[in-house]
Amino acid sequence: MSNQIARLSAPSYELIQPKDHSSIIYREHGFPDPVVCWHYHKEYELHLITHSSGKVFVGDYIGNFYPGNLVLTGPNLPHNWISDVKNGEVYPERDKVVVFTDDMIQAARHAVPEFRDLADLLRRASFGIKFNDPQAIAQAHRLMPLIAASSGLECFAHFLTLMSLLAKTNQYQLLSSEHYLSITGEKNQQRANQAVNYIFKHYCQDLSLEEVAQEMGMQPTYFSRFFRQTTGRRFIEFVNCLRITRACDLLAHSDMAITGICFEVGFSNISNFNRHFMALKMTTPSDYRRLSTITHDSA
Repeated sequence: MSNQIARLSAPSYELIQPKDHSSIIYREHGFPDPVVCWHYHKEYELHLITHSSGKVFVGDYIGNFYPGNLVLTGPNLPHNWISDVKNGEVYPERDKVVVFTDDMIQAARHAVPEFRDLADLLRRASFGIKFNDPQAIAQAHRLMPLIAASSGLECFAHFLTLMSLLAKTNQYQLLSSEHYLSITGEKNQQRANQAVNYIFKHYCQDLSLEEVAQEMGMQPTYFSRFFRQTTGRRFIEFVNCLRITRACDLLAHSDMAITGICFEVGFSNISNFNRHFMALKMTTPSDYRRLSTITHDSA
């Protein structure tokens, strides 16, 4: 995994400057890029991935992402997309992003009753929403460039069309858990970044809490508490989730034997791998591969 891959465990606050005479902001992000980091802000963001694949973090959720993924994040919900790139590999455009504020939505609700149709959608966005509706995703591909290329009422009309489609679909997945408590602010950010960077480089190996604590210059007990406070997860839970997420990617997109995948992602024996896989995915690795094959064949 590239040394450029880094999830900021203590999320930094991003100040988004509004455009003059517009309540909608359109952006495009490349990768790698300084603005692509583990962060939060007071605005909603709708992300459409157009190039590359990798790991996505939303609150305490960890998963894989691919081109075509469409995700809405709510205010103050930490998030990041980390592309799996080789050294020197660059994506000038990685995702398209539409940004809007809760202040705008709430003000509009008082003046325009129809905005209440978005209430359930925006409430779900506090957990992060991944949309799985092919038609909604296709419309996002069509409408986002129109939002980017227009202004004024025309831009706002395209935005409302897209939001209406997303509010109506029932094909979605909530990402972060109800129990996740965001740890905001900059305190301890540098040390948290150092720990997570080290884990990303070594999670497919035999990695212990004691080893990372030593790398950080901390006592294991203190590091364990520190890590849980800054990520919302216990150390071993975080490492195993990364390993199982990588295993899912290999099961769905390679012909590698399941035993080989077990060792490739960092587990020392197949029974331990199967147990953690079942706990996180509620199915066996072989059934996950079979269902992934069926899904791809029918797409």
